[in-house]
Amino acid sequence: MKSSRLVSILLLLQTRGRMTAAQLAEALEVSVRTVYRDVEALSAAGVPLYGDAGHAGGYRLLDGYRTRLTGLTTDEAEALFLAGAPGPAAELGLGPVLAAAQLKVRAALPAELREHADRISGRFHLDAPGWYAEADETPFLHTVADAVWHNRVLYAMYRRWREPTDVERRLEPYGLVLKAGRWYVVAGPGPRTFRVDQILELTPSASGEEFTRPEGFDLAAYWTAHQQDFHDRLYRSEAVVRLAPGVTLARAVPVNGQTERDGWTLMAVPIESVELAHGEFLRLGTNIEVLSPPELRDRIAHTVAELAKRYGNLLTGSGN
Repeated sequence: MKSSRLVSILLLLQTRGRMTAAQLAEALEVSVRTVYRDVEALSAAGVPLYGDAGHAGGYRLLDGYRTRLTGLTTDEAEALFLAGAPGPAAELGLGPVLAAAQLKVRAALPAELREHADRISGRFHLDAPGWYAEADETPFLHTVADAVWHNRVLYAMYRRWREPTDVERRLEPYGLVLKAGRWYVVAGPGPRTFRVDQILELTPSASGEEFTRPEGFDLAAYWTAHQQDFHDRLYRSEAVVRLAPGVTLARAVPVNGQTERDGWTLMAVPIESVELAHGEFLRLGTNIEVLSPPELRDRIAHTVAELAKRYGNLLTGSGN
């Protein structure tokens, strides 16, 4: 809608400063001609918006002009308060800042939207870490976050999974990522990904050495590609299994797209290793039959035979 787009232009110029028509058009996913019309509409409405010609030109708001957030829709207000993650914010030392920011935004909302924001806060709570997992100790998180913000080099003693386990690393921290309750720092050169809880020692550069972030580096795009590469490297093997009706497995895909007469389905499942698949498939009990690879089928058959031998006396009533 045009009204929401006009508010978006105001907020973009308010937060980013001077922007060209082309930059606004790209951010709003509209044509440059549409931006020209919107700017004219804002000027006609009395918004102190100025345009400068030339190579360094663009649109800007009069210094000191601020717009209240009355352009928020109900869905936007709800999403804003749902997105607030007090746990991670507190870990970064931003808990009070987040609370203050939400309070200011709430005060700027019309009464109707304020009611919706209060409703969403009271009905949804985000708890990122999974069950059965103790919180990671991340004593260096504040230092890493500060280095990310100020582009400062760090020197770390880092523990990795392969030998040699403890290694020294020079880090140029580009950004932090919170995944399933665990913090990761994406750092150059590379870039590469490091778990913050595996940093044993951390020392900021004594000289205050700074680094230059790669131009155009997109943290979200890097993380998406990193996860895909991780899964591609993790699941290098495949098992073919039969699944009972109604049973599903993550990452499983049908082999022939048809259900067998007894309702079972033939599925191909990426696996990391025979050892891990052995434990994962045993949890399904009689609801799965492994057809390949042969070593996995044989290993499960051996385990089932051992279980039958161990618990067989319970069936005959001769238990001790």
